[in-house]
Amino acid sequence: MTTPKAETTTTARVLAGLRHDDSSVRLRAALAAGSDPDPGFVEPLVERCGVEPVFHVRDMLTWALTRHPETVTVPRVLAELGSPHARARSQALHTLSKIGDRSVWPAVPRSLLTDPDDEVARTAWRTAVLLAPDEAAELSRSLVSQLGRGGRETRLSLSRALVELGEPAVAPVRAVAEGHPDPGVRAHALATERLRRDPEAGFAYAVEEAKRAVSLGPDGPPGEEE
Repeated sequence: MTTPKAETTTTARVLAGLRHDDSSVRLRAALAAGSDPDPGFVEPLVERCGVEPVFHVRDMLTWALTRHPETVTVPRVLAELGSPHARARSQALHTLSKIGDRSVWPAVPRSLLTDPDDEVARTAWRTAVLLAPDEAAELSRSLVSQLGRGGRETRLSLSRALVELGEPAVAPVRAVAEGHPDPGVRAHALATERLRRDPEAGFAYAVEEAKRAVSLGPDGPPGEEE
């Protein structure tokens, strides 16, 4: 039988482990916190999510939070969305996506969809697709405004999110592809269209084809209409 003293010792060990300099110790502490949930773990887990530099440790921290009651974790995680630290905002969004409670979406600031930090914005796009599929039309308008943003990974994340939104995103993406004054934005929109039509072709191929289409001018290559 576990005694209160033993429980206190275990809790203290987990909390100390989350602050340890060794990432393997932090990983084990997060695993322990998720394997034996305790409401006292939620605050330190959330705090650690916001500063943890190692990806697989952050993922374990998020897993540990999903093992705790949503009534305890969700309000605390939502509070992190207003953090001045990009990592805290990004990881909070990721955690909400893993919890998967669609009812929290109204509490998620829409400004995160256009967050100046690329990683936060990318996570917001993925989270939005998972938590707010019924708002696909509104989300499409917000996400289309980000076409042409960032490097390859950011653009791929945005294209995938728009493809996942389905039919509501088709017309807004096409409008950008046909009429935006910036050739880079048009190319990204065209690449998104190509990825939607042929997911197996891959994003790199879609980008190259889109660049070629933009360079050929408004007439484009044959066979572009559905």
